[in-house]
Amino acid sequence: MTSSREEGMGRELRFPAGPVTLEGNLAVPRDALGVVLFAHGSGSSRFSSRNRFVAEELQATGLGTLLIDLLTPAEEEVDIRTRELRFDIPRLAERLVALVDHLRSGEETRELRLGLFGSSTGAGAALIAAAERPDAVSAVVSRGGRPDLAGEHLARARAPTLLIVGGRDEVVIDLNRRAQRVLGGPSKLHIVPGATHLFEEPGKLEEVARLARDWFVNHLATRAVPLDRHADPRRHRGCRGRETGKDGP
Repeated sequence: MTSSREEGMGRELRFPAGPVTLEGNLAVPRDALGVVLFAHGSGSSRFSSRNRFVAEELQATGLGTLLIDLLTPAEEEVDIRTRELRFDIPRLAERLVALVDHLRSGEETRELRLGLFGSSTGAGAALIAAAERPDAVSAVVSRGGRPDLAGEHLARARAPTLLIVGGRDEVVIDLNRRAQRVLGGPSKLHIVPGATHLFEEPGKLEEVARLARDWFVNHLATRAVPLDRHADPRRHRGCRGRETGKDGP
């Protein structure tokens, strides 16, 4: 892992992952409660405004974040033309596993519990990584994700998993419900009323950030944290979603 210049979302770093090197931004607050690795969705990158918004909420609560490009610049050029690599879930998952190993051994992060935040197709890759590294991954959050893309790995993904889906994203709701029935660990499906796939409606992304923050703090933090210390109560007033849960074996 090599370091480059400072960025607003943390230090810009380069991580070896098999035959390629991936670029990302690592931010670790002082006395961090844990660290969350972001797996972006199809056609996106570490510069996703939605993932950055969520990352800022996590950082404000004391969680570290790693926003990463899961494709190299050359691969991104190919993917823009073919749209094939964004759906190469095994490739993305393999790289996430390598990043999990880096965080588990890195000087700043090796003592911290680790969570994964996956968006769209990145959620499938995140759950495969959780299945491959069950002792390293302590929690998973999926935003508008495709957990079904984890396939047979779902039953081996035992980390507590929160599935967040927009109430108007009917196809993805169904896919998440089916995947939840197969997940090998405790899980919760939270449906955000009135939200579409990208949570672009007013207040909906804020609700996603709050849900992710609470889930990660509950499962990663080793000390008690007043969750609403950093929250603006006006953002979340009246935001109630529908939830269905499943306890692990």
